Amino acid sequence: MTVHSVRPPQLADSAEADDPRRRRGGRWKMLLVLLMCAAPVIASYFTYFVIRPEGRTNYSTLILPTRSMPALALSTLDGAPVTAASLRRQWLLMVVAPAACDEACQKQLFMQRQLREMLGRERDRLDKVWLVTDAGAVSAPLRAAMQTGEPTQVLRVDAAALAQWLQPEAGRALQDHLYVVDPMGEWMMRVPANADPARVKRDLNKLLRASSFWDTPGR
Repeated sequence: MTVHSVRPPQLADSAEADDPRRRRGGRWKMLLVLLMCAAPVIASYFTYFVIRPEGRTNYSTLILPTRSMPALALSTLDGAPVTAASLRRQWLLMVVAPAACDEACQKQLFMQRQLREMLGRERDRLDKVWLVTDAGAVSAPLRAAMQTGEPTQVLRVDAAALAQWLQPEAGRALQDHLYVVDPMGEWMMRVPANADPARVKRDLNKLLRASSFWDTPGR
């Protein structure tokens, strides 16, 4: 019998692992998989809010690319910690304002509540959140009002940290807008200051309709 020498398999494996072309190919494959996962979400936003057959644009500002929710240090008004990740798996309509909540803030909270109710049977897919940007005390009547009907989740957040994620339009402050966050924790839409509720409702209706094929049941 003749014994032929064969290169040890581990040497071949080592050479393949050190091949720069193979490493680059692996990275591209990983990026392709991530892109394929995000494509349905991006396509639904783009189709319903940018490519409009009638040639009109959406009323609210679509944020593209979307911005992922950071690991914000959140807490309840009583000081109990809340993880930012716990807000996911549901659409969020956010108000940002200090605890004192002046007339403009109360108007935003009222519009937030009305917009959710105006969504009809789709309203259970959207949660109301008020991000309180300071350590001040929220008045007892306002705290009670936030718990009437479908409760609003009121959470304290560091204003500087929040400003690294949400951004107002030029010349405006954070509290001038409502912010829409999708169930994956991506900030994807900013409602104009002094908004027309009817036009915002149309945006939300289209958004919920566009996402119905990938949005899973909420928490």
